[in-house]
Amino acid sequence: MNSDVVLSELGLDQLLNTHFTGRVVRKDLTKLVKEGANVPVYVLEYLLGNYCATDDTDLIEDGLATVKRVLAENFVRPDEAEKMKSVIRERGDLRVIDKVTVKLNEKRDVYEAYLLNLGTTGIEVDPRIVRRFEKLLAGGIWSIITMQYLYEPGQRTSPFIIDRLKPIQMASMDMDELLKARRQFSDAEWLDVLLRSCGYEPKQFEDRVKWHLLCRLIPFVENNFNVCELGPRSTGKSHIYKEVSPYSILISGGQTTVANLFYNLATRQVGLVGVWDVVAFDEVAGINFKDRGGVQIMKDYMASGSFARGRDQINANASMVFVGNINQPVEDLVKTNHLLAPFPEAMIDSAFFDRFHAYIPGWEVPKMRPEFFTNQYGLIVDYLAEFLREMRKRNFGDAIQRHFTLGKDLNQRDTVAVRRTVSGLLKLLYPHEEYDKEAVRRCLVYALESRRRVKEQLKKIGGMEFFDVHFSYIDSESRKEEYVSVPEQSSGGLIPGGPQQPGILHAAAGASSGRLGIYRIETQITPGTGKFTVTGLGLNSASKESIRIGFGYFKANVTAVSAVAKPLEFDYHVQVTDLLSKGPSTGLTLLSFLGLSSGLLGVPAQSQLVLLGTMTIGGIVTPVDNLAGALQVSRDAGATKVLLPKVNAGDFGTVPGELLARFQTSFYGDPKDACIKCLGKD
Repeated sequence: MNSDVVLSELGLDQLLNTHFTGRVVRKDLTKLVKEGANVPVYVLEYLLGNYCATDDTDLIEDGLATVKRVLAENFVRPDEAEKMKSVIRERGDLRVIDKVTVKLNEKRDVYEAYLLNLGTTGIEVDPRIVRRFEKLLAGGIWSIITMQYLYEPGQRTSPFIIDRLKPIQMASMDMDELLKARRQFSDAEWLDVLLRSCGYEPKQFEDRVKWHLLCRLIPFVENNFNVCELGPRSTGKSHIYKEVSPYSILISGGQTTVANLFYNLATRQVGLVGVWDVVAFDEVAGINFKDRGGVQIMKDYMASGSFARGRDQINANASMVFVGNINQPVEDLVKTNHLLAPFPEAMIDSAFFDRFHAYIPGWEVPKMRPEFFTNQYGLIVDYLAEFLREMRKRNFGDAIQRHFTLGKDLNQRDTVAVRRTVSGLLKLLYPHEEYDKEAVRRCLVYALESRRRVKEQLKKIGGMEFFDVHFSYIDSESRKEEYVSVPEQSSGGLIPGGPQQPGILHAAAGASSGRLGIYRIETQITPGTGKFTVTGLGLNSASKESIRIGFGYFKANVTAVSAVAKPLEFDYHVQVTDLLSKGPSTGLTLLSFLGLSSGLLGVPAQSQLVLLGTMTIGGIVTPVDNLAGALQVSRDAGATKVLLPKVNAGDFGTVPGELLARFQTSFYGDPKDACIKCLGKD
């Protein structure tokens, strides 16, 4: 038995301690010292890595005691800030652990620091420190600081002085060491190492969930990678961007300015995108730029990695991450709306969303429970962070073309998105660049799905411009083409299969909002004298009138469909449901006539049928304005049959053949013809 097999049998912990000696830490120690210390994980693991990076139990116990002592003596707790100030004053100097943010005081032409937990402001900082660590000016960094106290009578400046400042991050990164060690792990083991290093217990997750968690790391290894993740609360969406790397900043609440994020014209300083590797927005529903044009600048930056401010064209490499909550079951949302609905109205723009390279389905990640967090060994997170940052300098984007070509439905922006996602996944899993065709295929399938999820939402927002969503890849050797779908799109539609009750019918029509909607009419008929009521349309009189016109036409003409019909011997109640919540429509007159006829005659409409077109008060058929869009909306709602005006037959050239082929199509020339074909047998 060779040594590799022996090591594999010893388990992942032993593999890590053997090949990453001094670079690993037991993650349960992090949780142990995290309690009561309101600092990011990478700060704690920096200390644990200095004292507990071993598998020797005695050394771990001694190291843990040292870390606890350092935190007790040097970590500044907000409720003990005044006590710490007193200690610094009495001793003259003290090393503290705190988050330091620096601003330029233009009036005095000096840099002044603010310490988050200590609560001190106006501390003068040596310009050399600021030039060396620019992130002090953009969001601040956690550091080990040697503070001094020097007070003189009449002094107007702060008596506190920062003598030395050491950011909590590794001084250097030996990539050759990491690449050599990576070769000792299988693909599955290395994936588990990455997840463990982030604090997760991989044994608790299915493979698909592991890939979603891995995708959260792509912004750390890919420059200018734009990704969003929406899902239920408590799935750990923002954890990675806040806790795992000193090169990432999480903007909570969404409030920001162009000067803060991109460029300050007054100080001529680049904002967050110029000094952080990852800029993440938490709670996307609350994103709000205080100045006009912020979203447009963001669109420009996400498309090209550059933006214009004043006369300057500025380049930056920060990846953009958007995380937020979906407050209803995705099965319902995908039927009635798009999956980007949680974004604020100002951002509901197809051009903005088209910049997203991937969409992580957060609803597939389970809500975090204690057992989902590991107690085993993983890489120290600042070591992990340095590895991820080093990988930003490399490009694996050409891996696809060695084995595959992309299908015809992918445009240039789709292609760029897929290549970047594949590159990011390969960097994470195969930093040593030793991957085979099957490895590339796995990454490619995930990348195609992630981008198609974006495109499916664009199709709902932007219409036929984004119809080409049938993503595929072609094997360069076999020339076999494989299509990649998104699981949530295969859920049941709004228009159910199977027979319906008489009086129930669906139509695709334009809403008052200008968008296309799907409307269901349900008719209840009871013995009476021909009375008519309609509900479901609120106070919209125009929409109600279109239904009443249909009722008037029904009373006068239903006998042309069936000679035995006696419409005045019954009362009618019609309920209209706006299934896509697009707003009321005035194009439901023909739908009203057909629904009432179906109910009175006791004959159900054909299953999964959608009506297109409407009619005037005199029964003249009105054609469909946007045939391709109406067909796409109908298809998304689950329709397999469509009934449309004959005059629209000439518009088939505007409809993609693939979409048209999905329907059984019937034409009508007048309302009577429409009624007969609507109620015909399946």
